[in-house]
Amino acid sequence: MVLSWLVFVLMLGLAGCAMSSRPAPPVIYDFGPGAARNIAPTATDRLPALMLDVIEASPALDSTALLYRLNYIDSQQLRPYALARWSATPAQLLRLRLRQHLSQRRAMLNPGESVEADAATPALLQIELEEFSQLFNSAAASSGLLRLRATVTRPGPKGGKWLAQRSLVVQREAPTPDASGGVRALTAAADAAALEIDQWLQAIGQ
Repeated sequence: MVLSWLVFVLMLGLAGCAMSSRPAPPVIYDFGPGAARNIAPTATDRLPALMLDVIEASPALDSTALLYRLNYIDSQQLRPYALARWSATPAQLLRLRLRQHLSQRRAMLNPGESVEADAATPALLQIELEEFSQLFNSAAASSGLLRLRATVTRPGPKGGKWLAQRSLVVQREAPTPDASGGVRALTAAADAAALEIDQWLQAIGQ
């Protein structure tokens, strides 16, 4: 009886060791819930409707990996965090955030969505995401770096009419030199980029 009990305890101990040796699952991040409430625009505040295309991204960003660069060692090497990931690709998260911001003062449509028969065809906003990573200038200091190119066209039966284009680089300091700090810095960079794009669209009459 005593021997059986000792064997049972030993088996429990081995099982516990096996369970504790399993790698921890990665922490999943996104940009947060965004604005807590929408402010309904007045008739004079409302801006023209806009179509937002799917955001294109470089192949390196076509995954949920949370990427960083060690600028003080090799700035050309992208490295993924092992225990931290995005809930979706950076392009998908950025499109959602941009749509949330722009829709506060205008109707937002997807390409191909119908509009009223007598309404003008909305302009189309296309975004190319070129960089979205945490950049370490030292082991203790980093920032979130976002680089994109925005193009506005007017779709038509004979193809799109080019209206305007702008390149944008946004960098925000990370509060901590880790994945969590990188997420906060990149979220702040995405919010700043959305605000700049909104102001640019208004400046060009869109």
